[in-house]
Amino acid sequence: MAIDFFADMQARGLIHTSTEGAREFLAAGPVTGYIGFDPTATGLHVGSLLQIMALARLQRAGHRPIALVGGGTGMIGDPSGKTAERKLQTREQVMENVAGIRAELERFLDFTGPGGALLVDNHDWLAGLGLIDFLRDVGKHFTINYMLAKDSVSRRMEQEGGLSVTEFAYSLLQAYDFAELSDRHGALLQLGGTDQWGNITAGTELIRRTRGKQAHGIVQPLITTASGAKFGKTEAGTVWLNAERTSPFRFFQFWLNTEDRDVAHYLKAFTFLPVDEIEALVREHEGNAAARTAQRRLATEVTRMVHGDDGLARAERATGVLFGGTAPQELPAAELLDVFADVPSTEAARERFGGEGVGIVDLLAEAGVAASKGEARRLISGGGISLNGARVGSPDQRVRAEDAIDGEVLILRKGKKENRVVRLVG
Repeated sequence: MAIDFFADMQARGLIHTSTEGAREFLAAGPVTGYIGFDPTATGLHVGSLLQIMALARLQRAGHRPIALVGGGTGMIGDPSGKTAERKLQTREQVMENVAGIRAELERFLDFTGPGGALLVDNHDWLAGLGLIDFLRDVGKHFTINYMLAKDSVSRRMEQEGGLSVTEFAYSLLQAYDFAELSDRHGALLQLGGTDQWGNITAGTELIRRTRGKQAHGIVQPLITTASGAKFGKTEAGTVWLNAERTSPFRFFQFWLNTEDRDVAHYLKAFTFLPVDEIEALVREHEGNAAARTAQRRLATEVTRMVHGDDGLARAERATGVLFGGTAPQELPAAELLDVFADVPSTEAARERFGGEGVGIVDLLAEAGVAASKGEARRLISGGGISLNGARVGSPDQRVRAEDAIDGEVLILRKGKKENRVVRLVG
C-alpha cells in the first residue's frame, strides 16, 4: 500500500502550514517537489536533517524529490530567520560546499533510474540571468508593499542595520527558482521550514501569474528543544552529518542525550519508524524512563541512517567503552581520545615508561585519580581502580609503554564512572 505523504507528515506533527489544495494535489498522482539547501558550509548539520527527511519521505511515497543546491543564491544568502547579513562567498567557496552537500544527500535519496531524485544547482540559470530580464520577467509581478509584508523582510527593516538590496531581492530569486524548476522538471511543490513560507508563496504567486498553473507549498515547524535550547547545538558546537566533523560516537551521544520531553517528537521527525510503533515505544519508555529505551532507539536509527551499520557499530563500541561495558583496547587511540575528550587528561613523558616503567600508585597520584599515594593504595586494595578496563590487583603493579593503547593512551578509572586519560608524549 502506497504511503500517503501528507497524512504521514500530519500524523508526525510535521506540517505547520500548507497551501490550499496541497493534500488533494498530492493524492491525485505522483508529483515533483523540492527543497533548497543553502551551501554556506562544506556539509550539512542536523538542523538540515528535518528537510532531508521530508525529501526522503516524499520519495518513499512515490513522488519525485529534487534537492536544489543554491550555488547561485548561496553567493548572496537568505535573510529569512537571520538578524544580520551573511558574509558573501566566492564562487569557488560555494562550489566546494555544493560538492560536500551533494555527497551527503546521496545517503538519503535514490538518484538512480528515470524517476530518481535530482540534484540541481540554481547557478545553472541564475549565472546567466541579466538584470533587465530579471526585472522585466520577475520584478514587475511583485509590489514593494507585497515584499515589505513578509516577516523576513519586516523584521530586518526594523533593525538598526536594515536590509540590503541584495537580501531584499532574495525572495524574488527563490520565486524564480520555483518557476524554473516547474519549467525544467515539472516541480509544482516546494517544502521547507516555517521561515521559508514567504519565499515559497512568492514562488507560487509567480507561477500562477506567469505560467497559469497552481503550485503548492508545505512548511514544517522549526525544531526546538523542550528546554528552549537551539536544536543541533551542543557545548562542543554544531552537530554535523559528516563523520570527519562530528564522529559517529558524538553523533550517537547527541541523540542518546535527548530529553524525555523531546524524544517522542524526535522519533517521529527523524526516523522512518511507523507512528504506532513510536507511540508504543514511548509508552514503554514512560513506564521505565531510567532505561532510556526510546533515546537509545532514536540514537540507533538516526546514526545507522547517517553513518551506516559500520558507523553505528563504532558508536556503540565507543559508548560501551565510556560506560565500562567494553574494553578500551577495542578502539584505536584516536577514537579513544574522542570518546574521552571531555575527561580530565594529563601528559607523561614516554621515556619514563621504558624499562621497569612507572608504579601504578605514582601514576594515580600524578594523574589526579587519587589525592595521595596513600589513597591510591587504599583504592587499589578495595578493587576500585582499573587500567585500560582491567582491574588493578596490586599497588606494586608497574605500567610500561607497551601497556598503552597504540603506544599512546592509558585509561585510568576510579569506581564505575570517574575516568582519567594519560597520554604518552615524546
